Amino acid sequence: MTDRRLTPANGRVAAAHLKGWVAAERYVEGEAATVAVPVADLLAAPDGARDRQLLLGEAVTVYERRNGWAFVQAEKDGYVGYLDAAAVRGAGTPTHRVAARATHVYPAPDMKRREAMALSLGSRLTVTATEGRFAATPLGFVPVVHLAPLEVPETDPVAVAERLLGTPYLWGGNSADGIDCSGLVQAALLACGIACPGDSDMQAALGAEAEGPPRRGDLLFWKGHVALVRDAGTLIHANAHHMAVSVERIEEATARIAAQGDGPITARRRLRAEGQGA
Repeated sequence: MTDRRLTPANGRVAAAHLKGWVAAERYVEGEAATVAVPVADLLAAPDGARDRQLLLGEAVTVYERRNGWAFVQAEKDGYVGYLDAAAVRGAGTPTHRVAARATHVYPAPDMKRREAMALSLGSRLTVTATEGRFAATPLGFVPVVHLAPLEVPETDPVAVAERLLGTPYLWGGNSADGIDCSGLVQAALLACGIACPGDSDMQAALGAEAEGPPRRGDLLFWKGHVALVRDAGTLIHANAHHMAVSVERIEEATARIAAQGDGPITARRRLRAEGQGA
């Protein structure tokens, strides 16, 4: 059985490489494109429920444009769904990512000017030059201190997650405006150059089964939930109890989750061996 979240096919069209595997009226190679708005909801169906979100500058393959919707597959994790067609433009060549929790784009290299838009951690931009404390991009000017080169990954997923402390919980969210448990883990890992799927059930296959005491960067899983171990006694996660990204004692969070009927920890996964960072 195919996972519709990862299968670029909707009955009318399917990716060319799926010919012979799934039924469709036509098979297409798709076109490379880029998200053109700060945050775009990736929907299960046109006008349907939100599955995930994509950020400015993230790459997608467009397989169909129809009735104002683009049927796409995200490059970062293979997630498939529908975007507002106006949120998609031609392929881009980003050079930098937003490394701060959030930043602003200004019409001039002047922080006193009224901002043009706000961008979340993880957004991607093409820097063409620098002017003092600002990076010039096709969209405007962004503080250099908020950016990092794409080719230089971070080394500590937990430190990335901590930048989003207090971010409101949002089901299917992937931005500093709102994020859920798997979105937080994905943002943290991708910033460190670690491939990461979009949902917690898929993330449970990452790394290897962890042994010994909890270690910073371990992933803790419950039914439908995931958290990052912050240290031997605490974790960080986006959760509906606090409706925010928060730090909790591992024992307290585990007891609370069990008491609300969601069971015990089902897995603990380790992404890197001792001596290789978090």
